Amino acid sequence: MAGEIKKRISDALDLPGDIVLNLPRIVITAGISALIENHRGIVEYTSDIVRLNAGEGTLIIKGEGLLIKSLLADEVIIEGRIKSIEFEY
Repeated sequence: MAGEIKKRISDALDLPGDIVLNLPRIVITAGISALIENHRGIVEYTSDIVRLNAGEGTLIIKGEGLLIKSLLADEVIIEGRIKSIEFEY
């Protein structure tokens, strides 16, 4: 209910959803690096898969040689050969 109200406000004021709704924001650089903002922690981490808590779901990064290059409270940088990024509710 509260999420729906926030979405309506975000749409009405033309504000970015990632900020108002605290949704993950993903910036991918040529399949070798991913910057994920607004995550809520690491669920699983191997060289082939990284699962991040994304609030209402899980963000799954699959690839080869994955490495967490930087980890801050709300931001993570993952490097390696990124093959796919999925969002699971």
